[in-house]
Amino acid sequence: MTKNIIRNTFYAASALVLVSCTKMQDIGILNTGGYENLDKSTPLKDAAAFPIGTAISPTPFNNDAKYREAVLRDFNSVTFEYHMKHGAIQRSNGTKDFTTADNMMNALNGIPVFGHTLAWHQNQNASYLNTVLGLSSDAPVVELINNGTLESGALGDWGVWNSAGGAASVTVTNNATYVFQGTYAMKVVNPVNGNPWNVQIASNAFPTVAGKSYRVSFNIRTESGSGQMRLSTSGTDAQYGPNVDVTSSYQPSVWTFTGITGNTRLMIDIGAVQGTYYIDNFSVIEVSEAPTGPALVRAVDSLLEDYITATVNHFKGKVKAWDVVNEMFTDNGAIRNSVNTTIPEGATDYFLWSGYLGRDFAYNAFKYAEAADPAADLYINDFNLEYSPQKVDSLIKHVAELKERGAKVDGIGTQMHISWRTDLGKMEDMFRKLGQTGLKIRISELDIKTVMGSPAGAPTDLLNSYQAAMAKKVVELYVKHIPAPQRAGITIWGINDGNSWVSDGGKEFALFYDDNYEKKPAYGAFLAALLGKE
Repeated sequence: MTKNIIRNTFYAASALVLVSCTKMQDIGILNTGGYENLDKSTPLKDAAAFPIGTAISPTPFNNDAKYREAVLRDFNSVTFEYHMKHGAIQRSNGTKDFTTADNMMNALNGIPVFGHTLAWHQNQNASYLNTVLGLSSDAPVVELINNGTLESGALGDWGVWNSAGGAASVTVTNNATYVFQGTYAMKVVNPVNGNPWNVQIASNAFPTVAGKSYRVSFNIRTESGSGQMRLSTSGTDAQYGPNVDVTSSYQPSVWTFTGITGNTRLMIDIGAVQGTYYIDNFSVIEVSEAPTGPALVRAVDSLLEDYITATVNHFKGKVKAWDVVNEMFTDNGAIRNSVNTTIPEGATDYFLWSGYLGRDFAYNAFKYAEAADPAADLYINDFNLEYSPQKVDSLIKHVAELKERGAKVDGIGTQMHISWRTDLGKMEDMFRKLGQTGLKIRISELDIKTVMGSPAGAPTDLLNSYQAAMAKKVVELYVKHIPAPQRAGITIWGINDGNSWVSDGGKEFALFYDDNYEKKPAYGAFLAALLGKE
């Protein structure tokens, strides 16, 4: 395609492109072209003195011959998209499963693997971490009360202990008006006003351990009017809960007591106020005492050390470089914590290491990685560095702090999930700043969005040429500002558009091969830039 054809296509399609001509001219797209005619036959790995990598996943690599052929033919470095992350390796029973990663490595015919990633706030087995720390409701729960939901339709072990002279009663009802949840609830009739212990309903005796905490929870209401109840434990060393005011609407109630003997029986003391009461979903569980303060910090740090040490040791001698810390900063340059990091609703894989460890997070992570494999290159990796000057400045400053404290930080990874409209001025500033650190610098996760909601809805010739121009510019700026000894490589985050993490069901086309594994103009432009061609 000639330059004139590209220009004419632009004018015909300008209404479909949601940016100004000024912006396009700023990034040079109107003044370049011919990307369809560029050489695409040369493998990218043969065009650079530094590694050219790609990210892979096991399903397409194992099952799609063309995908695998592209990986083996065109690249001399590989990063696993997911299968070296905590969520892929850490099992909930405390063991670690490296099987998938090992199998992938064995199928690569010796292509070096870049380890990604040892510590991130996403893609974690967060249930395991929270359970071990005692922070999770996902921890195994042992219910100590028999028939607390009454869903058997019978009282089971529940029974009257004291009965106000024999007139009090406890039964099971299936009257939906008085059932909180399910089909059945407990019905207690107290015919008199008196002391709380005048009417007592007893649970089964259940095992307890002296000094451990136990949480009792239930829902209670009256048939009408108001009433009162409390909980207690049986025996001469009885403990008493607070008086609970009860209304004609179900309300939750919780009481925590401490085990004293090897067995405990709970009493529902309900003799103070005459009335008919309904109780449902009665439960007693042992409370896992979560660590707090310094104890919690030590516990989190221990889990970090355990995972990094085990993983780096497992791949020692095979993986020569690691993303030790990934995405530690928000876009304004702050270290992530539970306040400044939004966890999507329903997400179960988030665990904010830095929220617990603060500035020691990265320092400790790098020290553990170095101890496990002193010969490996260790990187900190982040995204939007080309977008946020505050973020790149904060990251560089933190790396300097880490090194001053004695941590081994060999390099910085800039992910570069960008688009053809990314601001080149900010991008160049980023590369300039990174180059001045003296550290190894790698573009770690490059992809370039093209459609971005354009009414065209597909990668037209025009959009493909824009993507190609940006791909070429990325390489040129990298080579311009990163001195040759610091160039640790460029990794393209995937092979074909359909397998890209930003494919959005076929609405975005951010990679350098189409779904027929034909090389797109971006491949030719990227190759030309690696070869130093105009």
